[in-house]
Formats: sequence, C-alpha cells, structure tokens
Amino acid sequence: MAGFTDAEGVKRQLYLEDLAVGDRFTSAEHALDAQQIIDFGTQFDPQPFHIDAEAAKATFFQGLAASGWHTASITMKLLVTSCVPLADGIIGSGGEIQWPKPTRPGDLLRVEAEVLEIVPSRSQPTRGMVSMRCETRNQHGDVLQRFSPKLVVSRRPA
Repeated sequence: MAGFTDAEGVKRQLYLEDLAVGDRFTSAEHALDAQQIIDFGTQFDPQPFHIDAEAAKATFFQGLAASGWHTASITMKLLVTSCVPLADGIIGSGGEIQWPKPTRPGDLLRVEAEVLEIVPSRSQPTRGMVSMRCETRNQHGDVLQRFSPKLVVSRRPA
C-alpha cells in the first residue's frame, strides 16, 4: 500500500480491521545533508562524530554520521506523514531498534514497513495491537535502521 489517498483523492485512514498480516507500506523520501546532522547532533546528541566533520574522521565512524536518534526521528516523520495512515495516529507501546549501518550526509532515506501480527484486544474492544517491521533504507537499499514496534491501533467506530 502506498500513499494516503485513494483514486478519487480521498484521504485514507486505516483501522485495525483494514490491516492484514503481510501488508506492506513504503514512505516518501527524506534527503539528509551534513547541516541537518550537525544541527540535530548539536541540540540532542553532541558527540564529535555527529557535530564536527573533521573530528569525526578520527572516530569509530570515520566520518560524519547521524545520531541513531536522528535516524529514528526521521523514520517517525516518514511513518506518520507518508507511510502508515492509521486513523488515530501511530501510537507505540514498545519495540526494538537497531542501527546496523550509519546514516551519512547525502543519504536519501525511505521507510519500508510490513505488518507482522495483529492481535485484537480482549479487554479493550475498541483497539488491538499490531506488530510491524520497519526498515529505514538509503538510496542504495542499505538498511540503516531496523525498528520493530508494537502499535496500539483503533478499531473502526460503530
């Protein structure tokens, strides 16, 4: 599934009943440059490999790399604005995150998401839990982040 609108241009909103195991979603793209990496790092993760391109050359990353939290923030933006159009928003209740490769200046990020499991709630009949696999990839198809969230998803109102 791609996009947020149907053939008539009507905005789609998905409820628990609209999802099936195996459903796939792909986001729009986000172009990342060095200034974005430095700005985020300066404000939220001020380590040399995130804020100083020259100093970063002598670090583990051997060059400027985005904070994993920056990659996670961009992932969330892409999920919300162009990937998984859940009716009441993307509400997390836990998950796991990995960064197998660094995110670099010049990367063009996109998110590919897949529904892995759907469990209607027994105690809360208005919602259920959806487990997903979300991979943030660059323009080369490299996986830069793996995110496996458990989401609270509303059922369609009666």
